[in-house]
Amino acid sequence: MPDGGVHLLPMASSYRGELSPACTQCKEGRKMVLFVTGLCRFRCFYCPVSPNRNQKDVVYANERRVLTDEDVLAEARSIGAGGTGITGGDPLGVIDRVEHYVRLLKREFGPEHNIHLYTHEPNPEKLQRLARAGLDEFRLHIPHYLWGPLSSGGGAYRAVLEQAPAWGIRRGVEIPVLPEKETELRRLLVTLDEIGVDFVNLNELEFSETNEVQLREHGYRVDTQNGWGVKGSRAVAEKIVRESRLSVPVHYCSSRFKDSVQLRQRLLRQAERMAPAFAERTPDGTVVLGIVEPERATDLPRWALAVARRAGLGVDDYRLDVRRRRVELGPEALRRAAPRLPWPAFEVEEYPTSDALEVERTPLNRAALAKAAAAIGGT
Repeated sequence: MPDGGVHLLPMASSYRGELSPACTQCKEGRKMVLFVTGLCRFRCFYCPVSPNRNQKDVVYANERRVLTDEDVLAEARSIGAGGTGITGGDPLGVIDRVEHYVRLLKREFGPEHNIHLYTHEPNPEKLQRLARAGLDEFRLHIPHYLWGPLSSGGGAYRAVLEQAPAWGIRRGVEIPVLPEKETELRRLLVTLDEIGVDFVNLNELEFSETNEVQLREHGYRVDTQNGWGVKGSRAVAEKIVRESRLSVPVHYCSSRFKDSVQLRQRLLRQAERMAPAFAERTPDGTVVLGIVEPERATDLPRWALAVARRAGLGVDDYRLDVRRRRVELGPEALRRAAPRLPWPAFEVEEYPTSDALEVERTPLNRAALAKAAAAIGGT
């Protein structure tokens, strides 16, 4: 592929020019997402942030709720993170918190740990402060009503983008593609090319639980051929990448790429590091376990030993999960042992994440069938 040509990525994503180092880490699953607050004064009508985070001052590292610094570091280690993407809400609304995390991550993982930040706020003082702390890159979300030459109301965005090279930091623009704003978006790209930004990321506009009502009120509809993407968003983005003759690198990231590539790669890395040796790993990054659950309150360690004896398990063949009140073992071993166990035994498929979201549960013995039937009857 010659330089300047269109490079194709899975799930209809593409780019022209060079990918940001942060984007390269994302597609490899090596980027931790650090959500530092759900608070944001801009309140874009298309914001996809989930209800349990939107306009709530909470912190998450990937799916892990953060209460201490060790939560952040543990999550980074669990995926072998090569970098961190800081997002929200608007991170610059909690600048002290962001600076703390930038310094923490750089101190723990070294200067090569790439950290980028996504913000709506064109605030040179705050961004300079974070650059001094070690931030490697920022991405400005320019409101759609300012797309174009960045004069007048957009002047603050232009000024920050023009000043940033002096701070020793990469700067780019990351925005969703509103299909009816193609003309304004093309004008903005010409302006960004004149400024000489390091990159532009175009994200597919997509429906979420939070924004569905507002998107439909604005006349948007789901592209039935493209997951939850907004009809027309992908077509405009692909055309811009294909036809671009500007020097600024342009990257289109589809909603399916985020789920099917970025997330999957991160889950595969997490499963490799965090799943017990007896677990089975799937190509999607989930893990399959056998689990045994007690039927009543009991002395868990003593009960776990009883399970191990009945199932003929060695000390390395199982583990006790006290928080979830269960014994975990290999699914094949449990399939063999389940008929002779008096406790509910299941085969489960779940994510290797801190919240261990369960995908599927299959009863393996009579006790498990009875428990599953009781749960259905109680709903």
